[in-house]
Amino acid sequence: MKAKARITDLRIMTDDQLEDEALKLKKEQFNLRFQRASGQLQDTARVRVVRRDIARVKTIAAQKRSAKKEA
Repeated sequence: MKAKARITDLRIMTDDQLEDEALKLKKEQFNLRFQRASGQLQDTARVRVVRRDIARVKTIAAQKRSAKKEA
């Protein structure tokens, strides 16, 4: 259920907010990769969650762009 609530929140966001969210997630992904490389990463599952969240944000942004083109 957590993912569905997250998707609903993302669909409400504007294009600029989605870009900011994607940037925030990419920074987090970079930090997680850095932690993994240095052996300091505790929550290894977080890498997967962040990667999927980035994909969700990109998908919703693309859907919004295509909906604007059609309208």
